Amino acid sequence: MKEILTSEHPVLRQKAKKVKRVDASIQKLIDDMFESMHVASGVGLAANQIGVSARVLVIEMTKENTEDAVEAQPREKGGVAYSGEQIALVNPGIVKMEGEQFGEEGCLSVPGYVGMVRRAMKVTVKGLNRKGKEVKLTGEGLLARAFQHEVDHLNGILFTDRLEKPEDLYRVTEEGRVPAFQGDGTQSAKKKEPA
Repeated sequence: MKEILTSEHPVLRQKAKKVKRVDASIQKLIDDMFESMHVASGVGLAANQIGVSARVLVIEMTKENTEDAVEAQPREKGGVAYSGEQIALVNPGIVKMEGEQFGEEGCLSVPGYVGMVRRAMKVTVKGLNRKGKEVKLTGEGLLARAFQHEVDHLNGILFTDRLEKPEDLYRVTEEGRVPAFQGDGTQSAKKKEPA
């Protein structure tokens, strides 16, 4: 298991480097990422979150966290990801976005906080799988949010940068969610980040 870096680490603000070849070291990285994500109870993880500047992401949708998050089409008819699948993408890019959703989002690199973030409702991503084969996947709802969130990570963007206003960020406490920022709301959400 690798340590998951938190928001103050500089690597999280840098654009990750393109992977030149999917080899045994990238496959090992993918395995390490899944293991680290499972231990932290996450849905997705980008390589730079464990300190590796490589354009690699992993996502695992489970029945518990996806209910209506993915389309129910057979895999061979359009590359639609499905519940229970482990997704690993190398050099991913979003090629199509549709619709809109506004909902709660958290991040393993911003522990103890959640925010209300606007994202596309349906996205199609293209990249290489763990064997180096080109794939195209489409996801809706939570899976679409996860694709966008993890690709953002690879571009040095945190979900806190996507907040529309400071009041959209909440600290998670034993009592529930508490607004992270209070005041007149005149400061930009992009400039204010949790400690």
